[in-house]
Amino acid sequence: MALNIKPIGDRVVVEAAPAEEKTASGIIIPDTAKEKPQRGTIVAVGDGKKDEPLTVKTGDQVLYGKYAGTEITYDGKEYLIMRESDIYAVL
Repeated sequence: MALNIKPIGDRVVVEAAPAEEKTASGIIIPDTAKEKPQRGTIVAVGDGKKDEPLTVKTGDQVLYGKYAGTEITYDGKEYLIMRESDIYAVL
């Protein structure tokens, strides 16, 4: 997927995974009770800082903080722009 957003510096663009529809036991979660997902796929990366190259790449599945990043809408899809330091782990 080609995304025409180029993050600057150590920022990345993440497409959040969809919120869980059911619990493990099969209970359907209503829209008002769904939690914001904390995982997603990186769709664009910046060039990094001069002395600190980025360690993540496009296509990586990542975990990030609950309130990390800034939400944006581009071409009708929701994305998050965040610093690489907001990412906790690559899956």
